[in-house]
Amino acid sequence: MDSTDSIINSQAIIHPEAIIADDVHVGPWTTIGANVEIGSGCVIESHVVIKGPAKIGRKNHIYQFSSVGEVTPDMKYQGEPTGLVIGDNNTIREGVTIHRGTIQDRCETIIGNSNLLMAYVHIGHDSIIGDHCILVNNAALAGHVTVGDWAVLGGFTLVHQYCLLGAHCFTGMGSAIGKDVPAFMTVAGNPASAKSINAEGLNRRNFSKTDIATINKAFKILYRRGLTLNEALVELKKLVAICQPLSMLINSLESSARGIVR
Repeated sequence: MDSTDSIINSQAIIHPEAIIADDVHVGPWTTIGANVEIGSGCVIESHVVIKGPAKIGRKNHIYQFSSVGEVTPDMKYQGEPTGLVIGDNNTIREGVTIHRGTIQDRCETIIGNSNLLMAYVHIGHDSIIGDHCILVNNAALAGHVTVGDWAVLGGFTLVHQYCLLGAHCFTGMGSAIGKDVPAFMTVAGNPASAKSINAEGLNRRNFSKTDIATINKAFKILYRRGLTLNEALVELKKLVAICQPLSMLINSLESSARGIVR
């Protein structure tokens, strides 16, 4: 797009190889580099830096002073053309930093759809954020972290590299997470420990009372009966017939490589 278009501020710096939809709004003093693609309906406020390769979907709103698609500080990175992929309908608030991937992993950092990344959130290289997640101010993900759909990370949550955070989980303010968080669980503390299920979140997402009660029973099997993980999995699989959402919990447990938060 020609940088003189009326909805791109004349003080924005747009690389001629950037591909920007006709209705994208770009504020003053924003810099958009080569190999960046921005979809229809996006709003990029002032003082944003976007570097490529990066593909940004539709109807995203990126606020001032965010750095999107910068290279990782990982010392293994040697300038390879790795990428960033952002889906649709995301809100990226002030001062958020999102780094591209590395060839040592998937080569891409991936942000899904309809996420809210609040001020000063950091997304490290090769991380994957699902859909409908909320990362509250100053939450920080090291490289290679995966966050499942509908997860909520409280302010100043810190997540160690390679951790998996399951769908519908909740982390309390200031949580320090060094192991995997199973789906549906609420964790808090430094180091983080499991406290309960995320009952309020499940209720807001219209889980049935029966399913919430069964997921709470699963929590007690996993954390209150002194079972090994394998023993707990045997018991949990018996409940899937009456609570299909428990398959998400079982999958998150079986996918764990670092061990789960206890």
